[in-house]
Amino acid sequence: MPLLRLEDCDTNGKNAEECLALYRKSLKSHESRTDWQFESKCPHVFIILGASGDLAKKKIYPTIWWLFRDGLLPTNTKFYGYSRSATTIKAIRSKCEEYMKVKPKEVELYEEFWKLNKYISGTYDSRSDFEKLNQEINLNANGKVANRIFYLALPPSVFEVVTVNLKNVCMAEKGWTRVIIEKPFGKDLDSSQKLSDHLSSLFSEQQIYRIDHYLGKEMVQNLMTLRFGNRIFGPSWNRDNIASIQISFKEPFGTQGRGGYFDEFGIIRDIMQNHLLQILTLVAMEKPASILPDDIRDEKVKVLRFIKPLTLDDVVLGQYVGNPEGEGEAKLSYLDDETVPNDSVTPTYAMAVLKIKNERWDGVPFILKCGKALNERKAEVRIQFKDVAGDIFEGTPKRNELVIKVQPGEALYVKLMVKTPGMAFDMEETEMDLTYSNRYSNIKLPDAYERLILDVFCGSQMHFVRSDELSEAWRIFTPLLHQVEGDRIKPIPYKFGSRGPKEADEMIAKNNFTYTGSYKWKPSNNYCLTQLSDWIVFNCLNNCSFQDSRTDLSNAWKLTEITIRSYCLTQLPYWNIFIVVSSFSNCSFRNTSARILVLSYNAWETFQLSSTGICVKRFGLFNISDVGLGLFTKAIKV
Repeated sequence: MPLLRLEDCDTNGKNAEECLALYRKSLKSHESRTDWQFESKCPHVFIILGASGDLAKKKIYPTIWWLFRDGLLPTNTKFYGYSRSATTIKAIRSKCEEYMKVKPKEVELYEEFWKLNKYISGTYDSRSDFEKLNQEINLNANGKVANRIFYLALPPSVFEVVTVNLKNVCMAEKGWTRVIIEKPFGKDLDSSQKLSDHLSSLFSEQQIYRIDHYLGKEMVQNLMTLRFGNRIFGPSWNRDNIASIQISFKEPFGTQGRGGYFDEFGIIRDIMQNHLLQILTLVAMEKPASILPDDIRDEKVKVLRFIKPLTLDDVVLGQYVGNPEGEGEAKLSYLDDETVPNDSVTPTYAMAVLKIKNERWDGVPFILKCGKALNERKAEVRIQFKDVAGDIFEGTPKRNELVIKVQPGEALYVKLMVKTPGMAFDMEETEMDLTYSNRYSNIKLPDAYERLILDVFCGSQMHFVRSDELSEAWRIFTPLLHQVEGDRIKPIPYKFGSRGPKEADEMIAKNNFTYTGSYKWKPSNNYCLTQLSDWIVFNCLNNCSFQDSRTDLSNAWKLTEITIRSYCLTQLPYWNIFIVVSSFSNCSFRNTSARILVLSYNAWETFQLSSTGICVKRFGLFNISDVGLGLFTKAIKV
């Protein structure tokens, strides 16, 4: 999906056709492929099966509202919710409210959206209930001629009976029918194959959309353009130049009382076998014949076929334990979750080393890492190049790295060595940095689900998983999963908030990845703010200057949108406000007439500089002089 400029897509949808034209152009479909054409005037029905569940509440309803708000859906689209719960569309609306992000000027449009929604209660194994659903669609949504999309936001246990009922009584009579299926797509190769065989007996592959939301993320979709749209990377993207590739997913929180579901699947099935392996295929695949969906997916499948099944020797498995020095959830172990069995050996951390035995990648380790209760939230691809040959700098140069940050904060940067500025002929590490919040400050980056659901309306399967691709992925992981679960392999304990088991670092080092710790990337705009009345709350400030900023910050930041928990700053007409900061470094507040209160989450320490009262958690290279601040020593709750 292309980047959509805010000025191109107003919230009334007046320019929706232009935006959709950009989208259709990006698909590069053949004119003869009519199933790829966006049918803007044809009636459509979007049915959420499992409408009362968490996924519907937190993701699906918000996504279809945002698409509706931006005028990106066909003009005659209606929405149906279906589940076993004896609820109403009013109750569903109430549950969704906090996730919908409705702005004051959108209230009227928001009301219109909910008028297009209906809810029907029924069981999943009753043909008569699905007949009732079909009758409702036909009566209220021009259903006999409408295209239909069914989103299965359901537990896997009911996939088979639901899809049978859909096929028997709910297919579109004149338009097309498409079915979106959420992971897990089985638990191993056999169960996945059984599900695939079942679905293929009911629907064609062109009707099935196996959704992996990571394939909708901006930087994941950017991998193909980065690789095949830039001459500079072509000659170096191989085993002759690359030492190792690391693909990481880290969460700083545990199961948060929802470990029962997680324990059934574990971190390998939840993250590694799908999200991380999908990224691996995009990093490693050969150039496809075109950007048509099947050409791309053909190349992804080829990569997977060159990978041997994993064994215990290829992995490190861990399970988090409480941190006595932590706070709140950090004190709890995985087994302290009441929904998790006391003797569970389910890994919450996994690291695996995969080898691709083909001409391009033979000998290059692909290191996949994922875990809960770690030291940070991060998803990234880190491509580390080999040491400089014939080094004349006596070992001073560090390895170059290309880093693609998937979240939080989309960015692309290259680590490289440069001469240290000044008279001396020293070297230092720095980066060439493309941080999206800086370079594309006036661009709206769609949510992953927005991209993927719109893809379904357009009929593009480029970012969805094909059955043979799924089969190859399970082939790689199934023997390992069976051995881990059959032999009840005990995972290595690691402390909540740590980097994970130390054994993982040791295995990484053995697989030609060098960690020096001498350099850490600092994004130029790593801001997270919330507007609370006249308070501006910053979670992180790095390398910021507040010099001579008594009246206007417009020269420092050109961003105008205030959002909750997103990476942007507001353009302020004046700076006589309170600032709440949780952490900062390399910041200058010289000649600033702001009133500043620095918020500490753990412990309060007060530093008084003349008339300045500052409560601070931590800081480094911090410069305060000539600051006209009011005295604030009282803790506040934000």
